[in-house]
Amino acid sequence: MKLKASIALIAAATLTACVSSPQPSRLPPQRAQPQGVEGTWADPNGIVSTFQGGTFNTRSTDSNTLLASGTYVSLSPTLVEINMTSLVRNTQSRVNCALVTPSQLNCTQDSGAQFSLTRRT
Repeated sequence: MKLKASIALIAAATLTACVSSPQPSRLPPQRAQPQGVEGTWADPNGIVSTFQGGTFNTRSTDSNTLLASGTYVSLSPTLVEINMTSLVRNTQSRVNCALVTPSQLNCTQDSGAQFSLTRRT
């Protein structure tokens, strides 16, 4: 009888341990932090610029019209040089941009004009 009681007690303890063990939490998958300037950016006026694989373009948000295009080169993890042609002004310019945070890009055109872009998600 003691043997049956012992087996029952062990089985109950094992079952309790299985039931009371906390389940591993299921966290939502984490998005990888964007690296460099790759992706889509917008200026305060809503003009959208895209950096993808060395190609740069800027489009209007209302009609998706191409406003400027060109190429870019990463000079360091936080500095980018853009060579672009404005299709609106029919001019070429060089723009240097600094990635000051993962979501803010501060840029200076070769004319001295400055602007900021904010990463879009």
